Amino acid sequence: MIRKITFSALLLITSLSYAQLGPVGHLTIFSEDGDKFTLILNGEVINDVPQTNLRVEDLNQPYYNAKIKFEDKTLMDITKNNLMLTDVDGVFADVTYKIKRDKNNKTKMKLNYFSSIPVQPDFIPPSNVHVIHYGQPRPVPVAVPVQQPVRGVTQTTTTTTTQTGGASVGVGVNVGGVNMGVTINDNMGGGAVTQTTTTTTTVGGSHAIDYDAPAPVRGCNGRSCMTPANFNAALATIKKQSFEDTQLKTAKQVIAANCLNVDQIIQIANTFSFEDNKLEFAKFAYDYCIEPRNYFKLNGIFSFSSNVDELSDYVQSRQ
Repeated sequence: MIRKITFSALLLITSLSYAQLGPVGHLTIFSEDGDKFTLILNGEVINDVPQTNLRVEDLNQPYYNAKIKFEDKTLMDITKNNLMLTDVDGVFADVTYKIKRDKNNKTKMKLNYFSSIPVQPDFIPPSNVHVIHYGQPRPVPVAVPVQQPVRGVTQTTTTTTTQTGGASVGVGVNVGGVNMGVTINDNMGGGAVTQTTTTTTTVGGSHAIDYDAPAPVRGCNGRSCMTPANFNAALATIKKQSFEDTQLKTAKQVIAANCLNVDQIIQIANTFSFEDNKLEFAKFAYDYCIEPRNYFKLNGIFSFSSNVDELSDYVQSRQ
């Protein structure tokens, strides 16, 4: 009788625990010019007090309809449908968007994609960011440090309880680093009872991230990028061209027949002196990049923010 009750209690606790640990994403929005704003997601006001740098954690939907209203009433509201909180594979991410003024209309505001990183359970936002937990926050371990689980690692917890006199049975369970206890009274029997329970948990799926593993190939139809030897030869050929227009044509010819990673694209782009050529090449190269999620790194090749915005708008339109 005691064994049946104990096993049922373990199943109940385990199922409830994993139900609470669903995947979530985080959203950060900041104003480039320091304009204070209020964020509305799916019709719900997120921050009662306008902020210039807002972070919303524990969002459990991959897309949200967003509206931004500014404290300065002369600035136009921003409405953005299907604001995305996942990467190209549908995995929840920690996404950042930037608010800036339209260069042709100073009262018109734009919301542009800025960056995205994998969700990190131990991430600590900067002190200048106003943080709001959306809905029910996830449980946070207190006082006892918990080692970050790694994909494929099996964790085993064994609890042994000895009971004399048939009074009660205590069960201890550790699920994903969260300690739980259950005490079950048994007044139906007597004598000595020894109960040993072994729980084995294999961490996997979308809840475990191996941060040391290399990023898998995503874009360019799953093909691999150029080998270092072939890339160096192609880069040397591009640099040998006498005119920058010819360099650009050669670069496009090379990339149209190959796939490149972000660092290789940056190296080619930096061979051009004119930013217009850098921008044209960066747009052309996007379809041949094996890691489109890291394309934001190309923002660093530009001296003018208008080119950064134009490339960001282009990338967002292709997603």
